[in-house]
Amino acid sequence: MSNESVGFKKPKWFVDGFPHIWLPYTQMKTEPLAVPVEKTLGTHIYLSDGRELIDGMASWWTACHGYNHPHIRSAVEKQLKEMPHIMFGGLVHKPALTLASKLVKLLPSPLERVFFSESGSVAVEIAMKMAIQFWLNRGIKGKHRLISFHGGYHGDTLGAMSICDPEEGMHSLFQGALLSQHVVPLPKNEDELKVFEQFIEEHVTECAAVIIEPLIQGVGGMLMYSPECLQGISEICSNHELLLIFDEIFTGFGRSGQMFAMEEAGVVPDIVTFSKALTGGTVALSATIASPEVFNAFLSMDDGAALMHGPTYMANPLACSAAVASLELFEVEPRIAQVSQIEIWLTELLSEARALPNVKDVRVKGAVGVVELAGNLPIDWLRRRFIDKGVWIRPFGNIIYLTPAFSINKADLCHLVESIIQVIEEMNSRGDARV
Repeated sequence: MSNESVGFKKPKWFVDGFPHIWLPYTQMKTEPLAVPVEKTLGTHIYLSDGRELIDGMASWWTACHGYNHPHIRSAVEKQLKEMPHIMFGGLVHKPALTLASKLVKLLPSPLERVFFSESGSVAVEIAMKMAIQFWLNRGIKGKHRLISFHGGYHGDTLGAMSICDPEEGMHSLFQGALLSQHVVPLPKNEDELKVFEQFIEEHVTECAAVIIEPLIQGVGGMLMYSPECLQGISEICSNHELLLIFDEIFTGFGRSGQMFAMEEAGVVPDIVTFSKALTGGTVALSATIASPEVFNAFLSMDDGAALMHGPTYMANPLACSAAVASLELFEVEPRIAQVSQIEIWLTELLSEARALPNVKDVRVKGAVGVVELAGNLPIDWLRRRFIDKGVWIRPFGNIIYLTPAFSINKADLCHLVESIIQVIEEMNSRGDARV
């Protein structure tokens, strides 16, 4: 289906440029939606044809403060005048060091060494390299595989893909080309933890680390699990001297209910990765943060023991300035309290969806609300109907979900949830859920 069938008014820049664009996660032969956007503000998206959408996605969970926040915008404008970019090899600058210091002060000890990059996938790749080289630098060979979990997602680069759920549709085609890792069931009770520990005992000599998304597995289906599960995994890793990596790219900076998901579980990993909301949805940036034990393994008189990784735009000053400003907003505006309120609203508002036919589950945690359907969804039709209702919601697989900006008001959140319920009812009346 082409864009003609959707009826969007197309500005010249769209007509000239769209034939040359390759969109993400998109079958370009049939994709019906490429919606021309003119501007964003707060929790709203403004289309080129004059329509206005309430945003339920916060641009893949990044715009935690809403779009175009004046404090972040001012910080970036100021930095743009002074120094848009400078290489981070042999040179350092105030925005990066200020950001590193702020991050470390927010994080539980002993996470204290920050390595910057530009994307979440790359942050995960760096964490993987750190974990593997940690053992090599200590003279222990053969520990080159990672352990991850069914339902997990860690990025789209080849290394990160290898630790995603192998049944996850986006990456299943690449199994023969990916690194061989151990992807195992997530242990959710005492018996499953015992099975997991037995697996660790059998494979510990070949494994460098365990990596997990704490409390919520995002792109794998917005799957939620208990802090006790995370505590059990951490204890097993500690008992068997395996490094533990937390991928907080989705959960970090308030999304799960606290500033970091690890806080709720009271567990501190050896390495943690951040991106997404790090800059408040302004400029691409990520961070991989390690404990002194990990960092010290790379200190040597041998240059070969150094971490040989250096993204060209590592610690970009514009991005670091945006991130510093974003963290300042958490200090002066009630973001975590807003997340708690969103959780209450979502729990109340989404409860109506539980009684709808074909709804398998409704779950809420922090500023994440999920309606899971029993069958695969008519994704293109759903996205069109949501736009018709004045909302931007992007379902995938068998779930319809909301990850709004923390600054969203109740009226807008109500409209988002009402749109979900209405569209599910329409879908059911069409017989469009494909079991």
